[in-house]
Amino acid sequence: MSIALRTHGAKGRNRVSPARPAALATTVMITFGTCLLAAGAASATTVATATIGAGTLSVSVPATIGFSASLNGLDQTVTAALALDVRDATGSGNGWSLTATSTQFTSGSNTLATNSVTVASAPGDACDSGATCALASDSIPYPYSLPAGSGPPSASKLFDAAASTGMGDQTVTPTFVLAIPASTAQGTYTSTWTISAVSGP
Repeated sequence: MSIALRTHGAKGRNRVSPARPAALATTVMITFGTCLLAAGAASATTVATATIGAGTLSVSVPATIGFSASLNGLDQTVTAALALDVRDATGSGNGWSLTATSTQFTSGSNTLATNSVTVASAPGDACDSGATCALASDSIPYPYSLPAGSGPPSASKLFDAAASTGMGDQTVTPTFVLAIPASTAQGTYTSTWTISAVSGP
């Protein structure tokens, strides 16, 4: 860098003299270059966790199921479907079973046979709205006979879900068949059914 100074002498003539900072005003121009530094890319990692707690296994059963028939002198069968809403929110993948038992159909002193209710074929099964479920893999042989007695006998498996199936909300819909012999006395017959969801197929 160089600095040029110009001063005025006593006779009005201009002359160039060495710079004397204490006596003369000085104009200095200095140009600096711009230096750009490229920052290197930096990264870091974090560990994300999701804690998912277990829920429960349950089944919701409609309050009633109704059969209706008119005697015609012949043996008859009538059917009725029962939608069983199963919720497996355990997250265990253990599978589950639906078990059932009942009291005998009775009208006053008249009864229907203890083997009068059956399920002829495998129930339908569908995921509930809003649930991405794993549909149950059922291994129960059909036809199925609903246990019945004056007091409910031991429950038996009506439907099951193999391990790693049946998770989430789904509706299992068995169609029950009621046998009505020609010799049946007319009347309104009632029976109490108990349906349970238990862990394991």
